Amino acid sequence: MENSTGLVHIYCGDGRGKTTAALGLAIRAAGRGKRVLIARFLKTDDSGEVPVLRQIPGIRLKPCEKSFGFYSRMTEDERREAGEYYRTLFREAWREGVGEKFDMILLDEIMAACRYGLVPEEELLTCIREKPGGLEVVMTGRDPSEDLLETADYVSEVCKRKHPYDRGVAAREGIEY
Repeated sequence: MENSTGLVHIYCGDGRGKTTAALGLAIRAAGRGKRVLIARFLKTDDSGEVPVLRQIPGIRLKPCEKSFGFYSRMTEDERREAGEYYRTLFREAWREGVGEKFDMILLDEIMAACRYGLVPEEELLTCIREKPGGLEVVMTGRDPSEDLLETADYVSEVCKRKHPYDRGVAAREGIEY
């Protein structure tokens, strides 16, 4: 059996747990001495995992210094500003990850950033296709394009069967964020 390194993972679907699964993989990699770079899109740093991730040797978390809220509620000016911010975040993360020879780059919610046009999907695809051989790339989010699905080596879909949000239960600190 082939022992390939540097594969591409997608965690997608409408269920809860895509980021949780991807972070579990990042922690596993760090636990084995690998260096992991995490960039988060369309999220703030106000999430329970952020302080803990910053303490784990081998993991570097790119700070998310601006919040734009839900895309559907952004004005056109906010969408332009968000696009500039997230394109820069993606490019910096990729440059750091490749340039500093990280073993893994985790791009959390990159699917939404691409779907909304905040990060050009073709640029992401080019980066993936031209990545160094040993670099593992992990991406999360809903509705990946067919091109992204085709590029991936792993595609894990998280399917929602039931969620308390459907009953009006708001996101809970320490559980959903």
